[in-house]
Amino acid sequence: MPTVAIFGVGLIGGSFGLALKKAGFKGTIVGVSSEATLRLALERGAIDEAAPMADAARGADLIYLARPIGGILDTLHHLDSCVNSGTLITDVGSTKSAIVAAARKHIRRCTFLGGHPMAGKEKRGVGEADADLFRGRTYVLTPDDPADLENAPAKDFLEWVRRIGARPVVLTPEEHDRTVSFTSHLPQLASTALAATVAEHAGDRLSVAGPGLADTTRLALSSFELWRDILATNSVAIEQALSAYISKLEHVRDNLRTREIESEFEIAAALAATLRK
Repeated sequence: MPTVAIFGVGLIGGSFGLALKKAGFKGTIVGVSSEATLRLALERGAIDEAAPMADAARGADLIYLARPIGGILDTLHHLDSCVNSGTLITDVGSTKSAIVAAARKHIRRCTFLGGHPMAGKEKRGVGEADADLFRGRTYVLTPDDPADLENAPAKDFLEWVRRIGARPVVLTPEEHDRTVSFTSHLPQLASTALAATVAEHAGDRLSVAGPGLADTTRLALSSFELWRDILATNSVAIEQALSAYISKLEHVRDNLRTREIESEFEIAAALAATLRK
């Protein structure tokens, strides 16, 4: 892929550009973003040049859609007339079913491969971009058709995913959305709800809080602007995850004075230990 166009050179898009270069990419990386973002991305070396959307798309072998979900969906509506037949379009959206469905409807001239790198930070923007952001992290791919992984552009992209240190995992869009409703979206909402509850009931006594509160509310620093589209495009799965969590909280509440709660501590500790290996 001699030319990569990154649409949205923020934290993820900027990190992808930096990661490619660190991994030995010698082609051209073109950025499509706001003027201020492009200026900083050029300064940081995340991209080599800037271009309008249509120009960047026409010259790209890989188009990397790193905008928020709403921006990805909007771009997919307008991109097909600008791309070449050998181009691969991929994205980094945190939900996949709506995006893959939009690509199926609007992208006809080339291949679309849904993607979601399981990496990020609470802070956003290309100023936070990190060449090692993807290293050791799962990179989910959600082809509309498994055969889409067998064409040359997709194989080339997969090789670069591995070179930047990520671990590719293939899921259907529906499997992805069900899974991340528990592994990503539920933790965010649990942290947000916890922080809001403490703010309402003990917000004037934070000097009495230990480091555990800071640890468990870390995700509450995340921006609603980022999460609005995630919640809207995966609401059914998130509702199911929240229902399961609420049921578990009720079970814990009902067993505060019984030995039943001991098994919950054991199950939870085992999962926490696994995550930290």
